[in-house]
Amino acid sequence: MNQYSKIYKDELLNNVLPFWTERSIDTEYGGYFTCLDRQGTVFDTDKFMWLQGRQVWLFSSFYNKIEGRSSWLDIAMHGADFMEKHGRDAQGNWYFSLDRYGKPLVQPYNIFSDCFAAMGFGALYTATKNERYATIAKDTFENILKRREHTKGIYDKSFPTTRPTKNFALPMILSNLSIEIEHLLDPNLVQALIEEIIAEVMGTFYKEEQNLVYENVGPDGSFVDSFEGRLLNPGHAIEAMWFMMDLGERLQRPALIDRAARIGLRMLEYGWDEKYGGIFYFMDAKGKPTQQLEWDQKLWWVHCETLVCMAKAWVLTGNAEAKVWFERVHDYTWSKFRDPVYGEWFGYLNRMGEVLLDLKGGKWKGCFHVPRALWKVHEVFEKTKIIV
Repeated sequence: MNQYSKIYKDELLNNVLPFWTERSIDTEYGGYFTCLDRQGTVFDTDKFMWLQGRQVWLFSSFYNKIEGRSSWLDIAMHGADFMEKHGRDAQGNWYFSLDRYGKPLVQPYNIFSDCFAAMGFGALYTATKNERYATIAKDTFENILKRREHTKGIYDKSFPTTRPTKNFALPMILSNLSIEIEHLLDPNLVQALIEEIIAEVMGTFYKEEQNLVYENVGPDGSFVDSFEGRLLNPGHAIEAMWFMMDLGERLQRPALIDRAARIGLRMLEYGWDEKYGGIFYFMDAKGKPTQQLEWDQKLWWVHCETLVCMAKAWVLTGNAEAKVWFERVHDYTWSKFRDPVYGEWFGYLNRMGEVLLDLKGGKWKGCFHVPRALWKVHEVFEKTKIIV
C-alpha cells in the first residue's frame, strides 16, 4: 500500500477540510470567514476576494474531481453568490477586500483577486454548467490579460520610469490558471499563452548562469541590482516548477518536465535552512540583507508547494534526489505545521520551527494551500501506484 497516498488523503478528509466546512461559512451574510484562530473561532470578519475565490475553486474542484458531495457544491456556490453580488467594481475589477456585509474596503489594486475569481468561477461552471459562472470566469480572464502589463493600474505607487521591473508572480499564476480554465477559452489563445508563459518562467526569470529564479527583472529580462532585483522567493519558484511539470505533461515534453524538476531541486537546496531546517521565506541573490524583516520565517504555503513539486519530480522523472528531498520536507512539514489537536495546519513558524502565530487563517492564509497540496500529493502517488 502506498503510505503517502493514504496519509495525505486521510489528513485532507479527516483533519483539514472539516476545520473549514464547520467554521468558515458565514451563514448570515454570505461568503467565508478566513480569520480563524487556532480553535477555529472567528477573530475578524473582513472578507478578502482572493481567498473567497480560492475557496470557491477548492470546493468546486473537489466536487468535480474527488467526489460529487452536494455539501461541497453548496459551499462553493455559497461563496460564489457573495462574490457575484459584492466583489467587483463598475469596470469588473475584483476588490481586494470587503467588510462582512459586502461593502468594499480596499480597492481592486491586486490582480490576484481577479486570478482566483476566474479560477473559482471556472471550476464552478464545470460543476454546475451554469453559463453565468462561465461568463464571469471568461470576462475576468480577459480583464487580467488587459491589465497584464500594468497590473495595479491607478493604484501603483511606484514611479514608472526610474527603475521599471516586471514581477514573477503573474506569469507563475497564469501558467496554472490558463489550464485551469482552458475549457472556457479559445484553444489557440491558450496554446499561445502557454508558450509565452513557459518562455517567461523558464527563460526570463530563471537565470541559467546563477541557476536561480528571480522575483523581479528588468523589462528586457535583465538583472536589476537593487533590493527588488536581488530578491528570491524559493517557495514561489518551487511552486512554479510544478506548474511547469504539469504543462510538460499536457504538452508531452519530457525535457520540460526534467528541467523544471532540476530547477525545483536547485531552489529547494538553495533555500533550505541547514541550521534549523525548513525553507527560508525570502533571500537575497547576493547574500545581502533583505528588505523583508520576515525573511527567515518558515511559512506553510512554501512547504506545501514544495511537497507537491518534489512528489511530481520524484514520480515523473524518477530523480533519486527528489525522493530524498520529498521525505525530508515531509518530515519537517508534518512535524512542525500540522495541528493534531484542533485540525488544519499552522501557517507561521519562526526560524527555529516554533509556532509564531497560532492562527489558522487570516488576510493571507485561507482554505487553499494545505488542502490543495494534500490532494495533489495523494493524487500523484495514487495515479502512479508507486510503492514507497
